[in-house]
Amino acid sequence: MPIHLYWGDDEAARQRALAARIEALVDPAWASINLSRLDGADPGQAAQALEEARTPPFGGGARVVVLQRSPFCQAHPAELATQLEAALELIPADGHLFLVSEGKPDARLRTTKRLRAVAEERSFTLPPIWDGAGQIERVECAARERGLALAPEAAEALAEAIGSDGLRLASELEKLALHAGSAAGPITAEAVAALIGGQVTSSLAVGDALLAQRPAEAIALVEALLEANEPALRIVAALASQIRGWLWVCLLERSGEQDVAVIAKAAGIGNPKRIYVMRKQIRGRTPDQLLALLRRLLDVEAALKRGADPGDAFRDGFLLAAAQGWHDQPGHAPRR
Repeated sequence: MPIHLYWGDDEAARQRALAARIEALVDPAWASINLSRLDGADPGQAAQALEEARTPPFGGGARVVVLQRSPFCQAHPAELATQLEAALELIPADGHLFLVSEGKPDARLRTTKRLRAVAEERSFTLPPIWDGAGQIERVECAARERGLALAPEAAEALAEAIGSDGLRLASELEKLALHAGSAAGPITAEAVAALIGGQVTSSLAVGDALLAQRPAEAIALVEALLEANEPALRIVAALASQIRGWLWVCLLERSGEQDVAVIAKAAGIGNPKRIYVMRKQIRGRTPDQLLALLRRLLDVEAALKRGADPGDAFRDGFLLAAAQGWHDQPGHAPRR
C-alpha cells in the first residue's frame, strides 16, 4: 500500500516504526535520490511531497517520501486538498508516501475519509499517565521490538522510572541491551535499578505527595523529573489531569453517587477500578482543597509561560500552597 498515515503523541515509537519501514523499502545505494523528508508545516513542501510521491524510483528499491507534520488530516487550505485528490491515484506501486503527524486525524474532513479509504493507518499514542498497565505494556512492546526480554518486575520498574518520556525509554533500553549482552534469561529489576540509579518517580508521585501535604517531597520529585528532561508543562498537564480526576470523584461522592462506572464515565476515567484507589487517596479531603491545588498549579503554569525557571516556578507554587494550608478558607477570597 503506497500511502501511510502515522499519527500519535508517542514520537519515539513513531520514529522507530518509520525508520524500520524506510530501512526495509529504500535501497541504501539509492537513498540520496529515492528518500525525501519534507515538513508539512510549509504548504509548499506539502505540495512538493505529493509531486515527489508520483515519481517512480531510480535504481533499486522503492521511493519513499516522508511528510512530517502532515496537514492533510487537519485544517488545511482547499488547494492542498485538491492536490491530494489528484495525486492519490498517481502514486506508483513502488512509491510510498508517509503522512506523519502528532494529532489524531480529524474524522470529519473529506481528506481524512479519502485517505483512510486507501491508506495504511497506524497510531502511536502514549497511555494516560495514571494507566500503569498501559505504561508497562508500552515498555514491554518497545523491549520486544529490540529483541529484549524483561522480567515483569523489570518492566514495571522501568515504566515507573521513565514515565511518558519515549526518547528516554529508547535510551534506557539501549543501555539494558548492552548490559544484558549474551546473558541468558530476561533482564531483571535489579539490572534496571542499577542502570537508572534507582530513581523511580513520575508526575503521579508528585501529585500523591501534594495530596499528602508533603511539599518538600513533591519539589524533590519534580526536580528529579526536570533533571531527566521531562518537559515542565507536561508535568503540569499530568498533575492537572490527576487533580481534576480527584475533584470529580470527590464532588460526585458528595452528591451521593456510588456507582463507580457512573463516576468513571463522568470523570473521563477509562478504568472504573481506578475509582476505588482514588477514593482512598482523597479520603478526608474537600473539594475546596483540591480546587486550591488546581489554582496553585495554574500559577505554576502561568509562571512557566512567562519564562520563569521551571524549578523556581514549581517551588514557589508548591510552597505557597503549603503556606496557605492547601486550601483557601471557605467564604474568603483566594490569597495571592
